Amino acid sequence: MMIQKQILIRLAIATLLVAAVSQSAAADRAGVPNSNAVAPGMDLQGIVSRLVRSNQERANALRGFDGVRSYSIVYHGIPGNREAGLEVMAHYLAPSSKSFDVISQSGSKVLQSKVLLKLLESEQEAARTENQQRTALTSDNYNFTLLGSRPSLYGGCYRLEVEPKRDEKFLYRGEICVNAAEFAVESIDVEPAKNPSFWIKKTHIQHRYEKVGQFWLPASNQTVTNVRLGGTATLSILYSHYELH
Repeated sequence: MMIQKQILIRLAIATLLVAAVSQSAAADRAGVPNSNAVAPGMDLQGIVSRLVRSNQERANALRGFDGVRSYSIVYHGIPGNREAGLEVMAHYLAPSSKSFDVISQSGSKVLQSKVLLKLLESEQEAARTENQQRTALTSDNYNFTLLGSRPSLYGGCYRLEVEPKRDEKFLYRGEICVNAAEFAVESIDVEPAKNPSFWIKKTHIQHRYEKVGQFWLPASNQTVTNVRLGGTATLSILYSHYELH
């Protein structure tokens, strides 16, 4: 039992990092994409400048939203398999207020309390104004490299490699996809800038966004965490039923 609790507590620390992805593009504003190809002639500096400016405009425009979130986590490893689920109604009020009403819970009580509910707390922490500034996709926090472009569900996107300038728990490294027509983040495939625990071997995060009215909001998230003792935890989040304020 002691080994089980130690492992699950450390898994909880690792999954807190999902909040960094969830809050990083909570307020994108743009019109409907009007091109199926990446605009020619855009260099790295121009892409990053447009991204930063557009993100700020969208953040200023979004007053708030409500939405349903369905969390599930499955753990395989010592001392055995565990799983849990959580459904909440999320409330966001600009510029930095987040709250959650629990609709239902299921499965392992330890995973519920030590991972899923802690994850909600960490997202509230990441939403604070000072943390938003320290985690925003800007040149103050990241170095960017242009990797090329590719087709996407929303026409086409620029592939940017992001490298954090500091090893902090709410920063990450990896690849982001920036929509070429609206300069909004479509997807993020990353790992945490800082390993939250010796017991965590690796954490990989995949996050996707969708258009809701004029805004881009989180659509899905999958975080896979490998534990040094051989266990694996997979956290999945589905976002639905958005209502804009």
